[in-house]
Amino acid sequence: MAMNLRLTPEAASALQAEAERTGRSQQEILREAVDRHLHLVDAEQPASDRDQARSAQVVRPARVAYRRVVPRLRLPKGTTSLDLLDRDDRF
Repeated sequence: MAMNLRLTPEAASALQAEAERTGRSQQEILREAVDRHLHLVDAEQPASDRDQARSAQVVRPARVAYRRVVPRLRLPKGTTSLDLLDRDDRF
């Protein structure tokens, strides 16, 4: 089900900060919070596969929080990535 949610500015900034800190999407964080509040999942149980893998120490959390990537390379004007893939010198 899709819905709109209006958050207070404080809640919105906290949600954005948590998403950047954990590398998870804001939507994923909100889904987990609703599920836990409605007792749809055990409060002690990790909610997602990622959380289960972290708790089992199969994977470690990211050392650096999510950050926006600034592209370092740019294609010449008028060139698309499709042009690069459609070359005669490829085998």
